[in-house]
Amino acid sequence: MQAAPHVLVEGLVKHFREGVRSHAVIDGISLQLRRGEFVALVGRSGSGKSTLLNLLSGIEVPDAGRIIIDGRELTGLSERERTLFRRRHIGFVFQFFNLLPTLTVLDNLLLPLALNRAADVDATQRALGVLTELGLASRINSYPDVLSGGEQQRVAIARALVHRPALLLADEPTGNLDTETGAEVMAFFQRQVCEAGLTVLMVTHSAELAARADRVLALRDSKVSEAVS
Repeated sequence: MQAAPHVLVEGLVKHFREGVRSHAVIDGISLQLRRGEFVALVGRSGSGKSTLLNLLSGIEVPDAGRIIIDGRELTGLSERERTLFRRRHIGFVFQFFNLLPTLTVLDNLLLPLALNRAADVDATQRALGVLTELGLASRINSYPDVLSGGEQQRVAIARALVHRPALLLADEPTGNLDTETGAEVMAFFQRQVCEAGLTVLMVTHSAELAARADRVLALRDSKVSEAVS
């Protein structure tokens, strides 16, 4: 018997209003992600890739369609229920870091753990371990404003993974990294997929990075299809 998909999207629609006109950014998208699968999402700028990630995370709500993650239908949850589900089950790497400037690097990681009521000695060791693996051990007491763009992005990646989510949504996670560091981050993601069974959906403009994923989806004309290599 085939296992149920980790992520199931059916007939997803999202409109945005431009003056008096309504424009469909997402128009009838359906897709499935298997548990422990690394999927890259490609498409031109403005095609709706970030909007799709926001819908999958529950940050935004679709106008129509269903999103089911690990058997739970997000589209039937209240805003608070979606927030709690996201905190516990989803990691999100934003394109522009979204680090809290008044917190140190370590505290930026401990905050989501505290929100999940997991701020203990083991949680601190877990945060330190993730930061070390991403080459940030010397930065734990630094504040975001003294970090380079690449360092801030790696902190954001560490924060997205520290609570051990089952699903990682990553919006251009290597966009602010040099080639070598970007490759290291990709290798880190792949280890998480292999060792922790993490499911990853990663938006990228890099054909080279997309080629390292298990599968590539293309978003064109508000629709998702399997990319043809």
